[in-house]
Amino acid sequence: MTKKLIIFIPSIEEGGVEKNLFIIANYLARKKINIEVLTCNSNKSKYFNKKIKFIGPKSFFWQNKSRPIKYLVCMFFLFINLFKRRTNKLIFAFQANIYAILIAKILWTKIIVRANSAPSGWSHSIVKKKLYSIMINLADDVMVNSNDFRREFNKNFKIKSKCIYNPFYNTKLNINYKKPLFQKKSLKILSIGRLTEQKDHMTLLKAVKLINPANRPELVIIGKGNEYINLKNFIISNHLHNKVKLIGYKANAYNFIKKCDIFVLTSKYEGLPNVLLEAQFLKKYIISSNCPTGPKEILLNGKAGDLFKIGDYKKLADYINNYNSNKKKIKKKINYGVSKFYRFDYNLNCEKYYKFILENF
Repeated sequence: MTKKLIIFIPSIEEGGVEKNLFIIANYLARKKINIEVLTCNSNKSKYFNKKIKFIGPKSFFWQNKSRPIKYLVCMFFLFINLFKRRTNKLIFAFQANIYAILIAKILWTKIIVRANSAPSGWSHSIVKKKLYSIMINLADDVMVNSNDFRREFNKNFKIKSKCIYNPFYNTKLNINYKKPLFQKKSLKILSIGRLTEQKDHMTLLKAVKLINPANRPELVIIGKGNEYINLKNFIISNHLHNKVKLIGYKANAYNFIKKCDIFVLTSKYEGLPNVLLEAQFLKKYIISSNCPTGPKEILLNGKAGDLFKIGDYKKLADYINNYNSNKKKIKKKINYGVSKFYRFDYNLNCEKYYKFILENF
């Protein structure tokens, strides 16, 4: 294929977006699509197919800069790249969509975008919402990763997006955590996600305070971020250090999820959270905030797990406290979720991505 696909993702970090990026880019490369990745994080090239070329700044100087700086740097590199060779290129924005759309439209280049987070989580400013609506409608095609997300996009921005679920890829990695993750007889609770306001781990810590000590609750939180100090201070001031562990970012979550009894997500907004797919695949009891968007869709409106209102730590604590007395009901929910898991099949959804690209070339 002579046409070239430029994947625009200025900041490659550690999270669900990145997992999907690796899976999708590598699948497309195997389908003989000529791919270039424009990013400030060329150090992440080891996760990509060797056929994929990296463009953008090569210096280590940019790799740990803030997202806004990376956005501007990659915006400049995109302009130069397209200005030199504008023919036969399609931009696929995985991040910083508005930046990429602006450059693409200035240089008359076709662009498609993947939106990652539900607009209701960040579109509170009327001005910001209006500007985003204008710009996103300039994209040649838009895709999202859940049907609820698609409906929100249509409602907020009057745009008809396409829904493609995250392709679930079972890595089957066996990376063992050297120290015991949980005590043998504890109620093992796990949460995975960046330590940011969006993920709202504070709600989970408040819930832990209300869990009956007789249940011997033990919470492990995996992730790093700018809320670490606030969470750590709350743990110390509320004497939770014997119940809660913050263990930082871990590359492979599977082995940690395998060891828990309950998996909890407390986000204020999402797209389609990969960690819930991993927990569901591993047949774990899931409790999640009913945030826009994704959890309700994955948990089939509460039939495959339990949902609570955003920030409702009391309800979350009730679900956890009732774990031991509701095991039959919980097992039924787990099995129902597993029976519907085919929706996230790797080949099915990767092939949808492939067709999405071909339709826009």
